[in-house]
Amino acid sequence: MKPLHQVLKKPLITEKTAMQKESDGRVVFEVAMDANKIEIKQAVEKAFDVKVESVNTMIVAGKIKRVGRQFGKRPNRKKAFVTLAEGSNIDFFGV
Repeated sequence: MKPLHQVLKKPLITEKTAMQKESDGRVVFEVAMDANKIEIKQAVEKAFDVKVESVNTMIVAGKIKRVGRQFGKRPNRKKAFVTLAEGSNIDFFGV
């Protein structure tokens, strides 16, 4: 298994993901492109000491950006939607 910091890059915290966390118990992470669902599940369970029910992944295509006459492309990224088991909770801010 890869180290945790190579699998999980960062949590994605937006208004939409905060609402999903409250209603469905679903947390969203940005993960490595080569990480699979099993590695993501093990990394989340080990890092946050929670029980994971399921993991859904999605590759988000990078946008094409323009500066003057030059065009460039942002890199692709992979998002993981992690559904936590009943009673499990992740508190990112520790308030």
